[in-house]
Amino acid sequence: MSSKGTTQGGGLADEYGVMNSAGETAVIPELTLESGRVLQNVECRYRAWGKLSEQKDNVIVVCHALTGNANLESWWGPLLGPGKPLDTSKYWVFCSNCLGSCYGTTGPTSIDPRTGKRYGSKFPFVTIRDMVALQAETLRSLGVTEIVSVIGGSMGGMQALEMAIMVRQPVVRSLVSLSSSGRHQPWQIGISECQRQAIMADPKWKGGDYDPQEPPLDGLSVARMFAMVSYRTHPAYWTKFGRGVHSLASINKGMIFDVENYLRAQGEKFNQRFDAGAYIALTRAMDSHDVERGRTEYHQVLRTVKIPTLVASISSDVLYPSSEQLELAEHIPNAQHHMIESKEGHDGFLLEHRKVGTLVRGFLAHLEDEPRAKL
Repeated sequence: MSSKGTTQGGGLADEYGVMNSAGETAVIPELTLESGRVLQNVECRYRAWGKLSEQKDNVIVVCHALTGNANLESWWGPLLGPGKPLDTSKYWVFCSNCLGSCYGTTGPTSIDPRTGKRYGSKFPFVTIRDMVALQAETLRSLGVTEIVSVIGGSMGGMQALEMAIMVRQPVVRSLVSLSSSGRHQPWQIGISECQRQAIMADPKWKGGDYDPQEPPLDGLSVARMFAMVSYRTHPAYWTKFGRGVHSLASINKGMIFDVENYLRAQGEKFNQRFDAGAYIALTRAMDSHDVERGRTEYHQVLRTVKIPTLVASISSDVLYPSSEQLELAEHIPNAQHHMIESKEGHDGFLLEHRKVGTLVRGFLAHLEDEPRAKL
């Protein structure tokens, strides 16, 4: 893979270097995927906050979840800024949109430079490792030499773990994994497949080569509704909705419960910001996640991660249960595990700002007090 790239887009703004909303796009001339397929002129959309040190070694990399994007402020804003856990007066905080997504990084909606047409169904199968490879290439193209910590939740945690395993330059000095695992298990794969089938059952899907003006919104909406249920919990839904009724329809159609109305609204809202092809590509990438693949036995691979590691669980998470994080902490030699008590389910890693922020702040502070390990 080429380690040289160009950068396009907005510049830095205030005294802390907060980048404007346009972000930046790094263009990597070639990216070789795990499959052997070579992508040309791969775009990686990213944003950064803070000031990069002269040595370019004060970097924190934050990896987003399935439908997230590079605008860290929009989903983890309370953690970001001067004096906050992701302290932009100390660190240069970097967040990029992952490969296969639809927020500026190359994905199914992008133009294939070989054909001049949208990739669509011809966008290649990508893995979590491919996402990490693109991030690493982008960071190298920016001259980054060291990463203080790579942090992520859910799919972001998968990327963070793989970055700790596979990236040697820039040097990764610590890892934070929230509500994630070292491999996708049948439970998660099954849930992903149900969502994909909802999209594919939409007549407008057309094998992935759908008309951009008439995308399969019905299928994508149902997929999002299914996901929203898996992200929360039975108690949380009872507290939020109970058996409240939004409206009474005709006697033949019955009533519409508050929870039904909520899920339908979430599906419609999602249609305004995401793409069906990207959803298929990213859920398949998550299903590919397995740190054992092509290496050695699973637990042995985890034992190769020697850097300080923070693993956190959400007590009520039914999508990525705490047993999966406990397994990581048990086999990563220098790992600590913390349970975040929350009724919010899997989404707790996004919603429990104070608790997550306290853990991240303490972990980073401890790193600053420790002598730098030789890697």
